[in-house]
Amino acid sequence: MDVTGTNLQAWEGFWRGAPGGPGAVLWDAGAEVTAAAHLPFFEAHFDPSLPVVDLGCGNGTQTRFLAKRYGRAVGVDLSAAAIGHARHQDPGGVAEYRQLDAADPEAVRRLGEELGEVNVYMRGVLHQCRPEERAPLVEGIAVLTGGRGRVFADELAASAKDALMGLAQGPDGPPAKLAAIFAHGIAPAEMPDAAVPELFRAAGMEVLARGEVALVTTERRADGSWFEVPTNWLVAGGAG
Repeated sequence: MDVTGTNLQAWEGFWRGAPGGPGAVLWDAGAEVTAAAHLPFFEAHFDPSLPVVDLGCGNGTQTRFLAKRYGRAVGVDLSAAAIGHARHQDPGGVAEYRQLDAADPEAVRRLGEELGEVNVYMRGVLHQCRPEERAPLVEGIAVLTGGRGRVFADELAASAKDALMGLAQGPDGPPAKLAAIFAHGIAPAEMPDAAVPELFRAAGMEVLARGEVALVTTERRADGSWFEVPTNWLVAGGAG
């Protein structure tokens, strides 16, 4: 759920201050409840012969799962500090990691020349982009996926705002993992649920599947259950 094409200084500060271990960041739930849980939504659409780009990879938890599943996975993130965490947590080099602004057409073009057509896995990235950056980012995804690749995108539902505000307004205030996000000026922008599929259609991609799923976080409720946030997912690919 990390970010490309947004406030680099804020994200560098956040990741420099974040503990490097798994589960230390609010959205860094284990792959078994994240990418593995998403797999039934996109597996039939992804060409297994293509590399997978984990766009907004953060510390690479999901990238490493995807690498074991698809053979070659490349995690990209705007933040050099995030990429540093990812490499540190992957001493065996299961996956690859690159600092990259996915809203930069030239950076995307170079990555596409290196990798060829790819599948893209993405969580929460569009919500962290400035409105003017969203279309270039999705256009870059269309370039990377080409004719054979597909994108799986999971974004916060409009109703997620109420869930997050409820967490922040608990009797003890926001929990530490949420407070760390606020402290760096990072907050998801509101987007209507219909805006995400429209961005992909505007970039010339066809929405092939869509649905709803809960984002499992690393924060527990008072009853011991994991705090979850509602999201909408889609799979898209080159139209025609």
